Amino acid sequence: MTRQLALTAIAVLGLLVSCDKAENRYSNYHCNLTIDNSQHLDATLASAMDPNASGTFCLIGYTIHGGATHFTFANNRGNHSESIFNAIDDRLKSQEHLGLNGRIIVGYGNMDNPPTFYAYDGECPNCFDPNALPLRSYPLSLDGQGIGIATCAKCHRQYRLNQEGIVANNTGKPLGQYRATSTGAHGRLQVY
Repeated sequence: MTRQLALTAIAVLGLLVSCDKAENRYSNYHCNLTIDNSQHLDATLASAMDPNASGTFCLIGYTIHGGATHFTFANNRGNHSESIFNAIDDRLKSQEHLGLNGRIIVGYGNMDNPPTFYAYDGECPNCFDPNALPLRSYPLSLDGQGIGIATCAKCHRQYRLNQEGIVANNTGKPLGQYRATSTGAHGRLQVY
């Protein structure tokens, strides 16, 4: 009995030690986005997928025009664009799992060497409540001057995109993060 108790204690301690900061920074929400930018050739998105342009972030959303779904892209350099969903995008239904409320932010941070690729939720984690009725959106906006700051219009918190989405004055929760990969400016973006 004592040996079994000791083994159980060691197992629990092992679980506690393995749950480091890196594992806890990712959102529990399931985000599922794949964009093949060799098909879209969108320059605004490409700017955030290029490791040589670290510090450039792109806000990805979607909209519907005349029954057709389009990705929307806006980066922190002041560029905006749209790209119509192709057959692969339609099949993957990318808009159904695009962050908590249809928006994410992606880009390479400029604080690490080599640069780290980040994917953040596009809703303010300190204002947005996915369980609230009615559901209210508190979308983040990007600065248009390349600084790497996302701001909430409601609470006015500023999030540092180059520093794991922390709040600039350290008051409040950091941005929710997703695991993500980029194969280059005109390659494949995958957020999961």
